[in-house]
Amino acid sequence: MASSSSSSNPRWIHDVFINFRGQDTRKNIVSHLYAALSNAGINTFLDNEKLRKGRELGPQLLKAVEVSQIAIVVFSKSYTESSWCLDELVQIVECQKSFGQVILPVFYNVDPSVVRNQKGAFGKALRSTAKRRISALPEFKLRKEHVVSGWRNALTLAANLSGWDVNNCRNEGELVKQIVGDVFTKLDSSFLSISEFPVGLEPRVQKGMGGSGKTTTAKSIYNRIHRKFVHRSFVENIREACENDNYRGVIHLQKKILSDALKTKEKIDSIGLGANKLETRLRGKKVFIVLDDVTSFQELKALCGNRAWFGTGSVIIVTTRDVHLLNLLEVDHLCKTEEMNKDDSLELFSWHTFREACPAKDFNQLSKKVVAYCGGLPLALEVIGSYLYGRTKPEWESVLSKLKRIPNDQVHQKLSISYNEPNVTEILNGCGLYADIGISVLIERSLLKVVKNNKLQMHDLIWDMGREIVRQSSPKEPGKRSRLLFHEDVSHVLAKNTGTNTVEGLILNLQRTSRVSFSTNAFQEMNKLRLLQLDRVDLIGDFGDLSNHLCWVDWQRFSFKCIPDDFYQENLVAFELKYSNVRQVWKEAMLMEKLKILNLSHSKYLRSTPDFSKLPNLEKLIMKDCQSLSNVHQSIGDLKNVLLINLKDCTSLENLPREIYQLKSLKTLILSGCSKIDKLEEDIVQMESLTSLIATNTSIKEVPYSILRLKSIGYISLCGYEGLSHDIFPSLIRFWMSPTMTSLPRIPPFRDMPLSHVSLDVENNNNLGLSCLLPKLNSLSKLRSFQVQCHSKIQLTRELTRFIDDLHDANFTELETSHTSQISVLSLRSLLIGMGSYDTVINTLGKSLSQELRINDSIDSFLPGDNYPSWLAYTCVGPSVYFQVPEDSVSGMKGIALCIVYSSTLEIMGTECLTSVLIINHTKFTIQIYKRDTIMSFNDEDWQGVASNLGVGDNVEIFVAFGHGLIIKETAVYLIYGQLTTMEIEPILEVAAQPSPDVEIELLPKTNEKIFIRLAKRVGKCLCLNQNRDLNNF
Repeated sequence: MASSSSSSNPRWIHDVFINFRGQDTRKNIVSHLYAALSNAGINTFLDNEKLRKGRELGPQLLKAVEVSQIAIVVFSKSYTESSWCLDELVQIVECQKSFGQVILPVFYNVDPSVVRNQKGAFGKALRSTAKRRISALPEFKLRKEHVVSGWRNALTLAANLSGWDVNNCRNEGELVKQIVGDVFTKLDSSFLSISEFPVGLEPRVQKGMGGSGKTTTAKSIYNRIHRKFVHRSFVENIREACENDNYRGVIHLQKKILSDALKTKEKIDSIGLGANKLETRLRGKKVFIVLDDVTSFQELKALCGNRAWFGTGSVIIVTTRDVHLLNLLEVDHLCKTEEMNKDDSLELFSWHTFREACPAKDFNQLSKKVVAYCGGLPLALEVIGSYLYGRTKPEWESVLSKLKRIPNDQVHQKLSISYNEPNVTEILNGCGLYADIGISVLIERSLLKVVKNNKLQMHDLIWDMGREIVRQSSPKEPGKRSRLLFHEDVSHVLAKNTGTNTVEGLILNLQRTSRVSFSTNAFQEMNKLRLLQLDRVDLIGDFGDLSNHLCWVDWQRFSFKCIPDDFYQENLVAFELKYSNVRQVWKEAMLMEKLKILNLSHSKYLRSTPDFSKLPNLEKLIMKDCQSLSNVHQSIGDLKNVLLINLKDCTSLENLPREIYQLKSLKTLILSGCSKIDKLEEDIVQMESLTSLIATNTSIKEVPYSILRLKSIGYISLCGYEGLSHDIFPSLIRFWMSPTMTSLPRIPPFRDMPLSHVSLDVENNNNLGLSCLLPKLNSLSKLRSFQVQCHSKIQLTRELTRFIDDLHDANFTELETSHTSQISVLSLRSLLIGMGSYDTVINTLGKSLSQELRINDSIDSFLPGDNYPSWLAYTCVGPSVYFQVPEDSVSGMKGIALCIVYSSTLEIMGTECLTSVLIINHTKFTIQIYKRDTIMSFNDEDWQGVASNLGVGDNVEIFVAFGHGLIIKETAVYLIYGQLTTMEIEPILEVAAQPSPDVEIELLPKTNEKIFIRLAKRVGKCLCLNQNRDLNNF
């Protein structure tokens, strides 16, 4: 039972309180969960049986519940047999209501619904517990119902919360891991993440021992005590931060300490200034600082100086491999790394190998043998345990055979059982090898980890191990090693010409103040060299001396103005010349069929890209910060396999060749910081694979209209828009159609596509629903129509439903049926809409309406029906009408007329409430949307858009969308043709509705449409004939 302070909130003393039935769970899940939480540095209160005195909760338990931030309630089969568990649960629920305590239920071999409803044996035990309480405490009888009700309510509330069911997890270990992870997310975010399986960490933290890894131990201590300090900072991976550039790395870490401890951002120009600021700003303050993986005394001086910097009560923890540094610092306590004991070693090994705390039965003896050879080293246990995960017994025996040949006291060799001669260059696909499986195996063996931004990271102990294995292959003659990695060894080999054909990789990176030259003759014998990495190194002589097996060359600060003609590498896969002096890449194009990566970033004198015509398989072109680059060779269009082009911060580049838009394979185009580029062509639509377009801080003012048609585009950063395409497209459309909404110039239309008509294919834009675009149609001043192409009936239905629901805040059923309930108290009106040429049918339609109204006493059937010589009619109840496009006459369809009868209050007019008309082709999976302004001024171009999408036999629906305030009674559509075969007029279907006698007619105004106006008047007169009739006759 822990009692140390646990939270920045003064109310919380404990992080977690575990409520459980000891008989069921104390020796299994609860013990494992408590150990995992404690090992993770989470302050956990576990109910001690000794605290249970008498029949009711004592003050200590009540207090423990109240001061715990999270309560984990472990429900088991016999949970309700314990009044203690139930009383604690009631207290927990009260704390949730009063103090915001978090409750996390765990269902251990009991179904959540059983707990929720207290069914079966679980509920029977609850009733029995209540009876026992009554017999033991007579006074309880007076408040029995109240207490039992409290138990039931608490059980139901807790069981309804999100938690874990052990039956849904692969094993108990997986369940515990999930719970600990969730607890971390709900606690103070200042907690640091530690080892996945922190076995044996708790006693080592309490005793100040090592053995679980220096960083892991430091993090666990930090998690335990950091809340006691206002000014605190955990500085991780100092070795890594300072390795490439010690000067800038130290300055960065000084800024981090000040930022973490004081919550301020400081400008630091030098290490000396940073040290001075740390001393003055932190003087006298009680601080807690952890410096992890320190490699030099200079780093210590710059980051923590001496004791005088900090106030009384400060704690500084330093982790390092060099004990001499700690002696120089005169630390108060020195904690040396110790091996784990046998029990903890076996448990840690088991977690990595079996994902459980104990070995599988058949592997128990084998596991103990492996653990014995690992000697209690956590990293070895992790590496070998991960390697053996899921392996068969014969494979285990093979591993043990190898272990027996490795001396116990050689840590590097113990790790090499998993290493097995992996060659970094051999895991590169570009070198003709199998990178995918190679990297996967290295990750499985814990030799590599995938970290932020999908980068691969290798533990520095393993890195040292690999270098040691290489060194030991030829301790006294470095020229006979497969890799030359150490500065002194490389310099010796190149100066003395002692390289051999064993060398496959060579790395020589000099400090910023140095530069050295070597003769190419030194490489003559290295004819198997495949990897060459140089920085601030010049080579003089015949470049033909270099191995023709080179597949990766990384030559930073290359001093030549042009790549020498004799530096021809036909097998080169990656060529990096960052920070080079080249003004021209090659004098003449060289055929390099295997080259996949070309990186010329930060080459400030480079004026033109190379000729790409002989680089057919280039996949990545990276030319960041080439400040003089002003020309991109037109042959860039020949790169049929390119995936990435990065021209960031090429400030002299004014335009891109038209050929670049032919790159159908390109996925990422980065132009950010190209301040002189002012235009992207509409041809960008040809980049059919483009997923990311990043072009911030350019002079581009106009977004290509065709970008909307890019099916693969996922991320856009352009013209002030940044984000996922389905979030950006609606804003782009509003911007294009309403130029007054922004100060930027309006975007021009598609080439060969009028501004007024926009088409969207939603096949690969599943998140870009109509509901986020189309309700805004009336605010898009220039847009007349919008067509959406779907690719299945399901997709069509989904998009249509989203739009209708968003427009009316109701579903189809509500929309279609609600009109019958209030029609008797509203005025009856009609609205006429015309599309295309309909003048030849107007007079006939008007006469038919008049005739119908004279013949029928009821207005239930007043719309003319099918079929006239000049039209085919279809009617439906409600706002939509369905029809199948019939066989065309000789002259074809000329137009469409719509008649909508609706009821509303006197002050609401249909023309004001109309929002849009949708034409849905259920055969072609298309939705055409025409907004109100378009319907009021329908032109020939609009009609052509309608007619071109209607084919013989297509199943079509026309939906008329109105806002709130009116109810659609009936909708009719008239397909207007030339003269058809004369048919008798069939009566229209009756509609059960009773409108008021206040009957009116509206029409949408349209210039010079006199016949349409005459029709409106005729219909109006016909309807007015009935306005004095008795309501019951309607």
